[in-house]
Amino acid sequence: MLSIGGVGYDVASPLTRDAYPATMWDTVEASPVRCTDGALTEKMIARILEAKRAGDTCGGTFEVVAFGVPIGLGSFAQWDRRLSARLGMAMMSIPSVKAMEIGAGFTASRTPGSQVHDVLRHAEDGHWYHLTNNAGGIEGGITNGEPVVVRVGVKPIPTLAHPLPSVDLATGENIDQSRYERSDVCVVPAAGVVGEAMMAIVLSEAFIEKFGGDSLDEMTRNYRSAAL
Repeated sequence: MLSIGGVGYDVASPLTRDAYPATMWDTVEASPVRCTDGALTEKMIARILEAKRAGDTCGGTFEVVAFGVPIGLGSFAQWDRRLSARLGMAMMSIPSVKAMEIGAGFTASRTPGSQVHDVLRHAEDGHWYHLTNNAGGIEGGITNGEPVVVRVGVKPIPTLAHPLPSVDLATGENIDQSRYERSDVCVVPAAGVVGEAMMAIVLSEAFIEKFGGDSLDEMTRNYRSAAL
């Protein structure tokens, strides 16, 4: 979880491998709001409770990261097979989602190119890597071997404890308050779990397209022979 109701991380800094320590997943699983920072977890919970007391709702942002993704998933030539487009469709299909970015996203649009583009390096052991990951693991519609990073914006749900004015659709009459149907305050943590599943589906489909065969053994051989 990156933020809830305006409370959260500063995500303007360049993305690097060091931003995701090995203990991150355990911390996420232990947090009620799936946040890697204990202090921020408490602040996010306090923000949700504040909104609940006010009869209001709050949205936020979540991040999904996939590690160990091989180079070359997706397509640079076909618009409907570009991995960035497929991830966009998957994430935007989640109810209440109103925005999605890959890597540095909107921050990159406000930053000079010299500070955005990820410098490519070749290690002594033969593998390729980047000094930063502002591209979010996807360049030209295909994976580049870095972690795939997707950030998603979720709007506050519309069913408020103190409903807003609306219109009676049966009569066309303006009404002072719409009906109150449920007591949800924040769906962002749940949306993040759905986002993880959607990321897994998209990456799995792209993996099968590139390395697939008639059996798991054949797919494993194809993957290993690619030496990615």
